Amino acid sequence: MRKEKIAWAFYDWANSAFATTLLAGFFPLFFKQYWCANVDVSISSFRLGIANSLSGITIALFAPLLGSIADKTNKRKAFLFFFTLIGSIFTILLSFLNAMDWFYAFLFFIISSIAFSASNIFYDSLLLDVAEFNERDFVSSLGYSLGYLGGGLLFSINVLMVLKPDLFNLKETTIAIKLSFFTAGLWWLIFSIPLFIFVKEKIRIKTVNGNVILLGFYELKETFKNIKKYKVVLIFLLAYWFYIDGVDTIIRMAIDYGLAIGFNYQHLIIALLITQFIGFPSALLFGKIGERYGPKTGIFICLFVYIFVSVYAYFINKVIEFYILAIIIGLVQGGVQALSRSLFSKIIPQDKSAEFFGFYDMFSKFAVILGPFIMGFISFISGNPRLSVLSIIILFILGGSLLLKVKEVR
Repeated sequence: MRKEKIAWAFYDWANSAFATTLLAGFFPLFFKQYWCANVDVSISSFRLGIANSLSGITIALFAPLLGSIADKTNKRKAFLFFFTLIGSIFTILLSFLNAMDWFYAFLFFIISSIAFSASNIFYDSLLLDVAEFNERDFVSSLGYSLGYLGGGLLFSINVLMVLKPDLFNLKETTIAIKLSFFTAGLWWLIFSIPLFIFVKEKIRIKTVNGNVILLGFYELKETFKNIKKYKVVLIFLLAYWFYIDGVDTIIRMAIDYGLAIGFNYQHLIIALLITQFIGFPSALLFGKIGERYGPKTGIFICLFVYIFVSVYAYFINKVIEFYILAIIIGLVQGGVQALSRSLFSKIIPQDKSAEFFGFYDMFSKFAVILGPFIMGFISFISGNPRLSVLSIIILFILGGSLLLKVKEVR
């Protein structure tokens, strides 16, 4: 059984390569400077924004349906394998594109991003199969900790390749970045293999024959018809939407904020790596906190720290202070994500795990709406980017207030 848990957690190690190397690392910069070279920056930014929006909206709309179909057919592992294969292949294909091939980069990124998000629905739902009720806090945290370690390890190698291509016998930075995309896709594919070998999917409901898409729609209709039964789930998802919006805003806007107050890009990449490696042991620590005191307690600790982070970020002036900020964020980032996942797994219907994790992923995709808007609006009307980071506190307060109403029940 221990082998099954570790194999499941290693999928976080596998797909975090995509999250770090592409989403947080090189794709936005490379898309603008290589695939959209000699194009006005406003046009390249528009294209990149459309790519992110299309992938996010697509998965948000179809996530619950995909989960419902997987539950009805008992094929969560099959769906996971399909999206893992598609995501890793199209990530690798990015490395073969030439300069100005912006449309193919645009298309491949959308496909790989959709596959990345979709795969997480079925991966998360398998937590119920590999861990008993009281084990889920630690097992979920183990996944996130391995994700931070694996993603950070590959990203640090890729950053070194880009900064020092001569060390790897590479002719130029362009080749190094393309090789980074190739290694990210290969890493994702290879390290997902243990899950497919060792994790056994439990048959929770009798497999139903017929048109699986129609069956999926029918199941969703039944869920909405009986929505009052799931009041605690709805309250949690609303709470999660607010506070994870704040968390994701800090993740996505940290580099932009650092540039706005005068730090250079290399310092910010180092800060990102610090967060990754600090996230490895701290996620395990929060797993133990969740086991002993409950996941809600751990989440509240994280939210209090994020409020402190928002205040601290207002006052920083030196690079060392930005590094300290990265350390503090690393201490809680994995914890709030892991314990949110495990808490959700404890309050949803066990025979609809993929469907409900589809809703969970849908709320995740709609999460980064309020935060960036609030930061941008406050920065615009005040002319002070430091005030904008303080405004995120309201999201943590709203999320925490709603989370108080969520009761942990089987």
